Amino acid sequence: MKGEKVGDPDEKRAAMVKQQLVTRSVKDGRVLEAMRKVPRERFVREKDLDLAFYDGPLSIGCGQTISQPYIVAYMTEALGIGPEDRVLEIGTGCGYQTAVLAEVAAKVYTIEIVEELAERSKILLTELSYTNIHFKTGDGSLGWPEHAPYDAIMVTAAPAHLPDLLIEQLAEGGRMIVPVGRYEQYLELVTKHGDEIKKRGLIGVRFVPMTGCVQGDQ
Repeated sequence: MKGEKVGDPDEKRAAMVKQQLVTRSVKDGRVLEAMRKVPRERFVREKDLDLAFYDGPLSIGCGQTISQPYIVAYMTEALGIGPEDRVLEIGTGCGYQTAVLAEVAAKVYTIEIVEELAERSKILLTELSYTNIHFKTGDGSLGWPEHAPYDAIMVTAAPAHLPDLLIEQLAEGGRMIVPVGRYEQYLELVTKHGDEIKKRGLIGVRFVPMTGCVQGDQ
């Protein structure tokens, strides 16, 4: 509940999972366990510690936010990430979603365009002993072609249109989840099978706009 003090973090995380995720039909056991394990309280600003488990997004500075716990779990589950999968994340932000991905995937390649956030998240995730995360500071709209193809791509900033450059970096059978739109945004799940690209609309969301060279406007 908004304004509630943190208390015991493990208990609060367990309650968050039960009340905010399970009741909304998040079912993947590996995702739920990751959400219980990753210390969300470490990724919020100190002045927002009492809101660490609030059912909504929070500012992390630099015009960016840490996503609502439900959206983090929903997007992770929708990608169907296996323990051997290689995942590209566009928009490291504070690193919370990155940590959740690192719990369920073999390797995570994450890109952040805001240098301050990139440095901050790298330091924190290293302190938390994540060794399967590869960091890059730069334009996420271009992807990270040097390490492609990826089994899954998660985009945490909204382009106006589906980013073709990222679709090209999907492996055969790969999945991408991305919030699309400027004023009205919807999550889209993209799957790649040979030359066939399938797109499925999911739920309405609100993310910060994608920035960089592409900016989703082409």
